[in-house]
Amino acid sequence: MSLGNPFEGKEIWFAVGSQDLYGEDTLREVAAQSKDIADTLNASGKIPFPVVLKPTLKDSDSIKEFMIAASADPNCIGVVAWMHTFSPAKMWIRGLEQLKKPLLQLNTQHHLEIPWETMDMDFMNLNQSAHGDREFGYIVTRLGIRRKIVVGHYTDPEVAEKIGTWSRACAGWDAANTMKVMRWGDNMRNVAVTEGDKTEAERVFGVSVNTWPVNELVDAVNAVTDDEVKELIEEYKKEYDVAPELLGDRYDSLVTAAREELGMRHMLDANGATAAVDNFEDLGALHQLPGVGAQRLMELGYGFSAEGDWKTSVMVRIGNVMGYGLDGGASLMEDYSYNWVPGKEKILGSHMLEVNPALGTVDKPKLEIHPLGIGGKEDPVRIVFTVKPKKDVVVVSMADMRERFRLVMNVVDVVEPDGSLKALPTPRALWAPRPSLKVSAQSWLTAGAAHHTCMTTSVGREVWEDFARIAGVELATIDENTTVPQFEQDLRVNEVFYRLNEKF
Repeated sequence: MSLGNPFEGKEIWFAVGSQDLYGEDTLREVAAQSKDIADTLNASGKIPFPVVLKPTLKDSDSIKEFMIAASADPNCIGVVAWMHTFSPAKMWIRGLEQLKKPLLQLNTQHHLEIPWETMDMDFMNLNQSAHGDREFGYIVTRLGIRRKIVVGHYTDPEVAEKIGTWSRACAGWDAANTMKVMRWGDNMRNVAVTEGDKTEAERVFGVSVNTWPVNELVDAVNAVTDDEVKELIEEYKKEYDVAPELLGDRYDSLVTAAREELGMRHMLDANGATAAVDNFEDLGALHQLPGVGAQRLMELGYGFSAEGDWKTSVMVRIGNVMGYGLDGGASLMEDYSYNWVPGKEKILGSHMLEVNPALGTVDKPKLEIHPLGIGGKEDPVRIVFTVKPKKDVVVVSMADMRERFRLVMNVVDVVEPDGSLKALPTPRALWAPRPSLKVSAQSWLTAGAAHHTCMTTSVGREVWEDFARIAGVELATIDENTTVPQFEQDLRVNEVFYRLNEKF
């Protein structure tokens, strides 16, 4: 039982622009060359969705019909547009105004090199993408339509890579627009950053966030059969190094943990929810704060966050979808402690229990049981591990800034701990933030970014940049080039830009 393949059946539609001016012979060549480009992109292995070539668009009515069809088709997650010849941009206005799916403008051409000795007017009329793409770029910009622009010859691997990255962001956007978040209880008392406007979240991201009573979760947990529990425990034994006491005198605790995991999964699936959030202050009749169950939800592709922070749960689900099929995963994360030793400045991230082992582990994860000083329940079972080193990892937060949502992203390098951390009974990651701990922390605080984050080791900064562009939300990035004065100035400029572009 899992969420399955979120990419199944999804596709990218390829819109090629031309016009009737050039005659049928030219249009046949346009169609043949367009097919060659689509076939080459599909054969690259870098785009996780089929690029589906549609008939050449030659007039305003066909363009409008295409855009309406793309917007209505649940399998279409994005549109790639390329102007093979000169396609007058006024023809595109009515159609582009109807488009509700993400757009990528491909600035390419069929020939790699200008045929210096044989080029004539017929060749130039047919192969004038440089001309047509500028006309198209003008109208898209004038209409204020957000899009990603990819420039280069279609045989260049970087072109397919960038389209592939964008397509993953499209999948994340598709997942957001079909996402239901199940909240078991409300937010942690008196905490500011976990609050947020759920109505606005549905308007901006398409995600539906609602609450179910914890007692309904208790009923779902109690309905789990003993055979289901035994089967899951056998899976635990294969996947993790299970502490001996959990197979001995603490076996009942392991049974409880497995029963809670299955109950959560059954309830989510029964309600069509793909993300969840709980709160240690509202556990009802649950025996443990879910630990291993919450971790495995993320490992299976669900979104999850703690303390009622539904915004991070949304981000984790989006991150899991965008990174589907790649090494690594997406997880709830939280900054816990700094290492200020000169030359070794780092951040230790963790959470009480809920970190996804799919991030990648140094050693085989351990399934352990330890006391927990909050929640007032029995000792919870959790997976304990250290995230393995990896460069170009990102941590992304979502904060409600009253009139809009702000995403803040820090590019980091996960590194090995300087010591064993053997006394720390939680999953954890250690990272060196770019450009430095001081600049990263000051910038993060200046942006009002959340203390809960989504860490993704499967996808990096570009896919999140593409996602933010598709969603039309602010993304403030902290990376190796960040300086505090410029970051502060960027935030001030963003404040003006997003206020001027508010939709009411």
